[in-house]
Amino acid sequence: MELIIRNTDSQPIYEQIAAQLRRQILSGALAPGEALPSIRGLAKDLKISVITTKRAYDELEAAGFINTVAGKGCFVAEQNLELVRAQQLQQLSAQLAEAVELGRSCGMTEPELTALLRRKWEDTP
Repeated sequence: MELIIRNTDSQPIYEQIAAQLRRQILSGALAPGEALPSIRGLAKDLKISVITTKRAYDELEAAGFINTVAGKGCFVAEQNLELVRAQQLQQLSAQLAEAVELGRSCGMTEPELTALLRRKWEDTP
């Protein structure tokens, strides 16, 4: 499991961790039932605070992506990935509609908005 943390990113570190783990779970790179690194272990590997790692894991657990078993650790939750994916696609569609509306209000052309999206895609781990 590889996580890339960017200190220069405006997104908080715990959100970067949660987003990357969420993507790995949804893509199948992390399988249901698979153990995640311990909170302390991940914090040490990434050279960040244990509190930051715990917050990322807490977010993932609240969203139903992972389960915590006392004394054993955190594991990828069993879930209906198709349902989760459909919900996320709905959310993405709504956010893209907002981006198009904002782009139009700024006077952007479709090629300009497409180029901006492409740059964002390439800049995100």
